[in-house]
Amino acid sequence: MLILFGLLINIDIMKELELLKINTESLLEQYKNIRAHSEEICRPLEIEDYVVQPIVDVSPPKWHLGHTTWFFETFILMPNFDGYKEYNSQYNFVFNSYYETVGARVVRTDRGNLSRPSVANVYSYRAYVDQQMEVFLQEGNLDEKLLSLLELGLNHEQQHQELLYYDIKYILGHNPLFPAYSTKAVFEKKEIQNSGFISMKEGVYEIGFEGEGFSFDNESARHKTYLEAYEISSTLVNNSDYLCFIEDGGYSDFRYWHSDGWEWVKQENARAPLYWHFIDEKWMNYTLNGLQEIDPSAAVCHINFYEASAYAAWKGMRLPTEAEWEAASDFFDWGERWEWTGSAYLPYPGYKKEPGAIGEYNGKFMINLMVLRGASDATPENHSRKTYRNFFHPRLQWQFGGIRLVK
Repeated sequence: MLILFGLLINIDIMKELELLKINTESLLEQYKNIRAHSEEICRPLEIEDYVVQPIVDVSPPKWHLGHTTWFFETFILMPNFDGYKEYNSQYNFVFNSYYETVGARVVRTDRGNLSRPSVANVYSYRAYVDQQMEVFLQEGNLDEKLLSLLELGLNHEQQHQELLYYDIKYILGHNPLFPAYSTKAVFEKKEIQNSGFISMKEGVYEIGFEGEGFSFDNESARHKTYLEAYEISSTLVNNSDYLCFIEDGGYSDFRYWHSDGWEWVKQENARAPLYWHFIDEKWMNYTLNGLQEIDPSAAVCHINFYEASAYAAWKGMRLPTEAEWEAASDFFDWGERWEWTGSAYLPYPGYKKEPGAIGEYNGKFMINLMVLRGASDATPENHSRKTYRNFFHPRLQWQFGGIRLVK
């Protein structure tokens, strides 16, 4: 009986070890796939494209590749992998983004001045850290805390993959030659046809993330909120709709704009969405495929909060709150554009900020920003959910933002 009991214990241990091996292999494959995708995004670039920083909000592609690597080195390998040798002691200063806890860093406006380290050296840095991460994962060093940190690192890299598309498009879209990123890019192609509104009943709805799987801390805690009855558009605003706003003098009538928005219009001499150009009596649009004539049926893109709000006011409607958007999200298609809401980026009831550097990830930005919901054509696969809370300053246009209306 004791022998049989011992055999059963050994079988259980073997099963646990086999399950651990499978999980480790799955994690390593996921890690490799996500890391490879960042480099795939950059493959169409010329070497000169990697270093350009036209404005403070845009980071050079080289910096993104280094920063996402620095995350794994700084938060996983250095504190947890015995014998790990730091690739370059200066890289904490070069590739730290905003983590005060971790130390000094290059000022964001100076990222474009980093002609060194070279692009080749950054790729060598990625290869070195990836090789060390592979050994670390294969040795089974992950506990529950480290697993959560790895998940955060992978999702962090996916966020930067989307930012890479934003920044690459801005870099190339402000090149006087309007070079195409890739003739094979398929963004911004879906036709948007107006198809009415969805009626939502008044009542108490539950908002926020709950259940298994990854989520950012700003998606919690799940909570109840009361909503009045409302109607939300089943489709996004398209270019044709938005062109009517432009032609009706939308950018020259202060009545549709918030005070800050109207100041932005005057300061920037704004007349159209980002990347729209009026050339030879035609509206042209810079896309990742290059400069093209406006596609009337495509969802309008690169709209900031001020523009989205002004358009809604011109239509006699408004933007949804983020709670209204989430409550109705099962009844319409979403994911082509990040959709501006009328909600300020603030903590949910019960939100808890993590201690240390990880607590700086979301919590300290909960002021002066507006929430966008959904996802976009540039969002990586498996990186979207209806509880995801994106957030940007109201003036920013370079993200893939669009409009859904409420009445």
